[in-house]
Amino acid sequence: MRRGRPTKLTALGLLAATYCIVAGGPYGLEDIVGKAGGYAAAMFILIVTPLVWAIPTGLMVSELASAIPKEGGFYAWVRRAMGPFWGYQEAWLSLAGSMFDMAIYPTLFAAYLARLFPVLGQGWWPVAVGSAMIAVCVAWNLLPAREIGRGSAVLTALVLSPFVVLVGLALAHAPVAGPAPAPPGGLDLLGGVMVAMWNYMGWDNASTVAEEVERPATTYPLTMLRGVTIVTLSYVIPVAACAWAGIDLGLWSTGGWADIARVLGGTMLAGAVVVAGAAANAGTFNALVLSLTRLPMVMAEDGYLPRIFAWKHPKTGVPVVSLLASAATWAVCQGLGFVSVVVLDVLLSGLSMLLEFAALVVLRVREPGLRRPYRIPGGLWGVVAVCVGPTALIVLSFVRADAETILGMSGLVFSLIVIGLGPVCYWLSVIAARP
Repeated sequence: MRRGRPTKLTALGLLAATYCIVAGGPYGLEDIVGKAGGYAAAMFILIVTPLVWAIPTGLMVSELASAIPKEGGFYAWVRRAMGPFWGYQEAWLSLAGSMFDMAIYPTLFAAYLARLFPVLGQGWWPVAVGSAMIAVCVAWNLLPAREIGRGSAVLTALVLSPFVVLVGLALAHAPVAGPAPAPPGGLDLLGGVMVAMWNYMGWDNASTVAEEVERPATTYPLTMLRGVTIVTLSYVIPVAACAWAGIDLGLWSTGGWADIARVLGGTMLAGAVVVAGAAANAGTFNALVLSLTRLPMVMAEDGYLPRIFAWKHPKTGVPVVSLLASAATWAVCQGLGFVSVVVLDVLLSGLSMLLEFAALVVLRVREPGLRRPYRIPGGLWGVVAVCVGPTALIVLSFVRADAETILGMSGLVFSLIVIGLGPVCYWLSVIAARP
């Protein structure tokens, strides 16, 4: 009997998909340098943030994904640890955050292409280009998960290749004597930290496809370790090289890598960075589609959404209805402001991460005998210590959210309304499910 083609994600495929989910290249760092007011503060933020944010998250994902390798990932962890109500809130916060997060990638995709073809930045073109990118990613995600991993690996190589050249030219550039001038607009260190948190966020999203990964118990811990290292290096090295070259701080704003590339390598390198920037946003969006569309599927299987959302293609296992419905929601939300989206996403997704850390602690207490192929060292106190850094940063995100304005209200008030809708929707779904 002839065996079918393998469809599960390999270790390399999961690593590539995780890199695209979390980073997608150094794009998005520009605002950190600008808001931090200089290279020294920006480098400090880029190095410290993974220590108190990304590494603890990676440790948490490693333990829980290896112990409970189920489709739905973090939703399944929280539901098992704290029951259906909190499992629903975990999924609600993640999906609500994704509405804002996923809307920005098509917008940035169109914005990067508009640097090469200015007409694409005018009138209805940005929405049309962004919608076309969404359609391509939806079609791509109709393929088995293994193909998404392969595509992510190719896109990662494409995205990073111009930065290899950029770093080489920056290191060869004669450093500018004396301190670089401060960027316009004043300091916003907390805003810089929020952008850094966003750039180091998404490790848990890789967990929702656990049943589609080869040997998840061993693959996830290795992926988290390698992923944090690669992401940090791909952020720190280009910024450090530009600091050595004395690149004008006034160039560090959203989309500024193209201008920096033009200074160092001319129009050709700037064009390559722009094309890679478009590819980076498409790659991140594509990998997140793979992750996020599994949430409505498992919620439908548990009775919280109409059963049709749980339907999978019989050959590929792809949740087609969940995929199409999610894509339609993201397409409608295009065009939101970058910093506002970042703050909302960090706050909502950050709260969902706190539930995941709570599940980590609760499962250590309630199920000490649970088989954990990877276990955070230090016993229960080691687990609690891992939770401290992310919790502190989430508290800061609440403070920063109050400075943003969304639909005529502060970002904090808007976020609290979205959070409050979670319990309401849960009880409505429970009532609807009753015979």
